[in-house]
This record gives sequence, C-alpha cells and structure tokens, in this order.
Amino acid sequence: MFVKILMILLFFAVTVAIGVSCNRNAKNVGDFVLGGRNVGPWVTAFAYGTSYFSSVVFVGYAGQFGWNFGVSATWIGIGNALIGSLLAWVVLGRRTRVMTKHFESATMPDFFGKRYCSDTLKIVSSVLIFIFLVPYSASVYKGLSGLFSMAFGIDFKWCVIGIAVLTGIYVVAGGYMAAAWNDLVQGIIMLAGIAAVVGSILAGRGGFTAALNSLSQIPAPNAPELSGAYVSFFGPDPLALLGVVILTSLGTMGLPQMVHKFYTIKNEQSIKAGTIISTVFAMVIAGGSYFMGAFGRLYYELPESGQPVFDNIVPQMLGSSLSDLLIGVVMILVLSASMSTLSSLVITSSSTFTLDFLKGVFLKEMDHNKQLNFIRVLCIFFIVLSVVLALNPNSLITTLMSLSWGVLAGAFLGPLVWGLFWRGATQAGVWACFIAGVGINVYNLFAHFAAPTSAGAISIVASLFIAPLVSLVSPKLSPAHLDVTFSCYDQTVSAPHKFVLDPVSEDETFIEN
Repeated sequence: MFVKILMILLFFAVTVAIGVSCNRNAKNVGDFVLGGRNVGPWVTAFAYGTSYFSSVVFVGYAGQFGWNFGVSATWIGIGNALIGSLLAWVVLGRRTRVMTKHFESATMPDFFGKRYCSDTLKIVSSVLIFIFLVPYSASVYKGLSGLFSMAFGIDFKWCVIGIAVLTGIYVVAGGYMAAAWNDLVQGIIMLAGIAAVVGSILAGRGGFTAALNSLSQIPAPNAPELSGAYVSFFGPDPLALLGVVILTSLGTMGLPQMVHKFYTIKNEQSIKAGTIISTVFAMVIAGGSYFMGAFGRLYYELPESGQPVFDNIVPQMLGSSLSDLLIGVVMILVLSASMSTLSSLVITSSSTFTLDFLKGVFLKEMDHNKQLNFIRVLCIFFIVLSVVLALNPNSLITTLMSLSWGVLAGAFLGPLVWGLFWRGATQAGVWACFIAGVGINVYNLFAHFAAPTSAGAISIVASLFIAPLVSLVSPKLSPAHLDVTFSCYDQTVSAPHKFVLDPVSEDETFIEN
C-alpha cells in the first residue's frame, strides 16, 4: 500500500507542477485554448492519443467487449489505430489546420458558423458539445474511480471527487499546454504500463498458449454452433463487433475534442511525424487493452444473478492477478489515460460554451480577460456536472460513452468532412446531420431499438451520407463566400497550402504531381 500511495502522490505532484508551470504562458484565450498554434509533433500526437484512450477503453470497453467478443475484440484496437488515428490524421490534419487558421477559429462551432455562414449553427453546436460531453466525462470518472476503489479500498464517491479536484487544478491553471505536456508524460507511462499488464494477465493463466486454450473451451451463448468462438477470427457476433469498430474509430473524426488537436499543429513536419506517432500509440494502447479484456472470462466470477457487471470485470482481473507494485503501475497507467481525456473534454466544452454561446448571444462585448475567466469558471462547472452524473450507480460506462460519441460524431462528422473538401456542402445538410445525430441516439436511449454502440455507429455512418444528399437539393452558399473559403488551400508560400503548412526557404523546390 505504501508503494501504491507513493507512486500516486509522485504522479499528482508532477501533474500539478506542469499545470502551474504552464500558467505563465496562458495569458490569453488563444494560449489557453490552442497553445498559440505552436505545438510540436510529439506533444500533439500524444495529446491526440491520450485524449482518445482513457479508463473508458481500459475498464469499460475492454471489459464488456472482451467478454462479448473474446480475442476478436482486438479488431477494435486495430480499427482505432488505422481509422481513428492514421486515417483521421491523413484526411483531416492539414486541411483542418489550414481552414481553421484561415477563419481564425478556435473551436468547432466557430468553424461551422463561419464555413456555413450561420451564427445559429455555431450556437446550437456549442450547446450540443457542452451537454453531450458531460456523459463522456462521467464515464471516464466512473471507470477510473472503480479501479481506485479496488486498489485502495476507498469509497467510490471520494475517488470521483478527488480525481475531479486534481483535474480542475491543472487544467484551470495551465490550459491546453498544461494538458498537452501532461499528455506527453502520461502517454509514455501508458506505453510502458500496458505491456506489463498484458504480460501479467497471460502469465496468471499459464502463458499465451495456455490462456488461449482455456478461452477456447468456453462456449458462446449467442453462437452455440461455433466451436472456440472466443478465440475465432471475428468472434461470436461479427456484426456487433463491426458496430463497435465504427463507433470508436470513425467516430473520432467528428469529435470536437479530437479534431481540436489539429487546430494547434505547428508545421508540416508536425503533421507527418504526428501521424506516425499517434498511429503506433493507438495500436499499442487500444490493441493491448482490448486483447487484455478478451481474457476476462478466465478471471471474472459471475455474481449470483448470473449476469456480468461489465464495469467490474477489469478491476477484478487486475486485483486477482497483479502484484501490489503492478497494481500501482496500472493505477498510474489508467490515471494517466483518464486525466488526459478529462482535461481535453473540460477545455473543449468550456471554451466552446464561452466563445460560441455566451459571447455569441449574451456577452458580445466580452474582452479577452473576461473570456478567459469565464472559460476557467465553466471548466469547474463542467467537472461538477460530470461528477454528479458519475455518482449515479445505475449508469454504465459504455452506455454513457456511446451516447456521447454517437450524438456528437453523428451530428458533426458529415458537416466537418464535407465542409473541408466540398464547395457544395450547405446549411441544410448540417442541420439534417444535427437532427439525425441527436435524434437517433436520444430516441434509442428510451426506445432501445439497438445497442447504444450500434445506434451510435448508425448515426455516424448516416452523417457522411445525409450531409451531401441534403446539400444537393438545398440552397447553396454564395460563390463569393466559397471562393474566399477555399482560397486558403491555394495560398502559396513555396507550395500550395494543401501540401505544406510552414514557409520554406527559397532554394527548396517542390514538384507538384
């Protein structure tokens, strides 16, 4: 216990120190929200990766989908790496950075407002972000606090409150750069920790081959005809598995807290390096987490009801198989992942609500100091709301996260992607995506026509089709506005902006194919 406490205290001290250190560089809104658009590749890539993966993945999703799909759950991690990281950086990285800088947009709602010439779109999207990032944040608190409760024997609610206080201190103090530098430190810890955890889980059941053999003997209730379902290539339910891959991989391309990382990129080199770093990071962390969760059936003891409590599977696995030292490592790993995600959610929600809702509707003459103060106050308010929801014992981690991702990615993915690439995208197409994203997921919350992950996946895929189809039959934006909007890609330094971000010396030559 002494070792675990010492490790946690050391982690807390480093985290707060970084936040306080970055405070002197967060003197205006641009610094606090965007880090001055001067963030290098390693920091940006780790900020992206650690915002992507948290206790939601390590505890909630790894536990539930490892239980449901077995070893095939590893496909979710592979999808996260290839679609949620590699494809996202390749498709969105450069264009997002160029067009948001062209519009001087610090948030996704502001981008929507300027790209589609609608202040109403900006206001509505900012409200959606603030409302539907709360359940995601709550799911992170639940996953993290469940592990803390297991490791230290502390009442769940005090774990939630303590973690919330720590998050508030370093985010309110240092803003985006405090979060980003902490993400780098926390990401390194995550990479080292996941390897140790997976190795220990397998060793606890006789090694890799023995663990696979044991898992292959367990029949799948929903696929009784399939022998060895939990070690098969696509598992007992391939269609449900595909839905989770879509939700957690394609969905990231429409999430404001993830896209926000592209706003802050420093230069062209940062995009290229960041693409590789974030992809490798995702493959190790997500792939390792879901692979670990696949062996939950070898450790978890079903309660008397006969139904697993998915949020308890990973804590029970770790508690029964790891030494005290490794449990301390796991706590730091999950704490690292979760703190970085929480800081990203807090900054995204509070900044959009201040800049796009309060300033856009009620306080239009708000100066920079007042904006910064409002953002910091709303950071605290957002954390409090998340804690209240996390303390609800009836809310499942995966349900909260699926609702948040389904609504936001379903509403924003189509408008963002088509808005960056296609002159024909219209306001009506955006509104249709907003209605579909919210409608499908909220209706499913009450009608239960599909699993929350499946409903989220449906809305995300639909967004990519609804935006262009509605745009084709709705009034177009003015040609003059579109000319100005897309001119940013053709501004030349030594090559068009669509190929490079940073100025280069005159003696360098670019050949455009």
